[in-house]
Amino acid sequence: MATTTRDRSEPTTLALELADARSRTDDLFSILRAGALFERPIPERHRLIFYLGHLEAFDWNLIARQGHGLPAFREDFDKLFAFGIDPVDGGLPNEPASAWPAEALVRAYNRDVRDKVDACVLGGQEPRSEQDRRTLVSMAIEHRLMHAETLAYLLHQLPYGLKEPRHDAPAAPVARGARGIAIPEGMATLGQARGAFGWDNEFDEHGVHVPEFRIEEHKVTNGRFLDFVKDGGYGARALWSDEDWAWKERHGIRHPGFWSMRDGAVSYRGMFAELPLPLEAPVYVSHAEASAFARWSKAALPTEAEFHRAAYGSLDGTERPYPWGEDEPGERHGNFDLRRFDPTPVGFYPDGASAFGVQEMVGNGWEWTRTPFAPFAGFHPHPFYAGYSKDFFDGKHFVLKGASPRSASCFLRRSFRNWFQPRYPYVYATVRLVRA
Repeated sequence: MATTTRDRSEPTTLALELADARSRTDDLFSILRAGALFERPIPERHRLIFYLGHLEAFDWNLIARQGHGLPAFREDFDKLFAFGIDPVDGGLPNEPASAWPAEALVRAYNRDVRDKVDACVLGGQEPRSEQDRRTLVSMAIEHRLMHAETLAYLLHQLPYGLKEPRHDAPAAPVARGARGIAIPEGMATLGQARGAFGWDNEFDEHGVHVPEFRIEEHKVTNGRFLDFVKDGGYGARALWSDEDWAWKERHGIRHPGFWSMRDGAVSYRGMFAELPLPLEAPVYVSHAEASAFARWSKAALPTEAEFHRAAYGSLDGTERPYPWGEDEPGERHGNFDLRRFDPTPVGFYPDGASAFGVQEMVGNGWEWTRTPFAPFAGFHPHPFYAGYSKDFFDGKHFVLKGASPRSASCFLRRSFRNWFQPRYPYVYATVRLVRA
């Protein structure tokens, strides 16, 4: 079931969408073998047991407590699992596995939360308006689906022996050209008008004039990035900012985090197995690495407005809700909606091309922009989740657009904005170059 935001009007519809989102995160947790919940596959993040409790604690705190005024029944868990972390200055969590509650206790809490939250969603408690209920449940659904992607890249870093394997359908490379596409000057509409559901950083809708530029038809592949590595890109000081160079040297980074290099051989760290490097698949890298590659290529990352213009604009001046047009996102349009665990070769989904012929601007990997994550004019924090965006308007995060294989379809709406720190190498984020 592809979760969208178009038809969230009835309590039963909301309940079904919430149940579908739960099934997706439950399925991810089912990949873990015994004991894996207490692993920390990414040093900057909590142990996996946190995420098992966090999804339900978020729903409980948002819908049942804040939205419907229900009293706490496990206030210690409500607090323990309330917030994740996003350290930007090198601070890492260091608590032992024994500091976390037993899995059985967390699962019992989750069962109770789901029962009580479902009663709220279906109308068992009515202290708020119907509009507020739709907003609260929509937030819970999308928050959970965001964490379905977070869980995926956390599990991606987990040793293979701790996971039950799954298999993607084969996707053979396709014939393609490497070309730049001219995008004429015009307007790009960012954000959305108030009234529809969206997160606070998606408002207000506004137009941006975008001068003419050229954008590459495809995302940068592993094969192209391998040329950068072989040319000494990771050792070329002039290609890196001071902060990015210091990060790279401190951690001894010499290639993308999704690669392994042994005795001159390069492989790709897939979700369930190490594979020969898929040269035609998009490379996944941090913003720091993407920026260095862009300088080496004598090009740049796009701005957020340039991405919008290339993805949603057209020659006649109109804009599309999706790059391919009006149709709801489907399997023929791209690699998204949690159908696959790893990227496909670029050019595999020609039906997803934009009006200008730019391929795969949604799916197969988020795309870094050079735009710092900042509020649009008219921004104000959402009263139900005041810290969602404003805590990250710090100049230390950059906007990503598009979607990855593990992004649910609801995040393909034109106004959705993702963001990450520039030196975070674990996310499914890739590169597309532009030139003036």
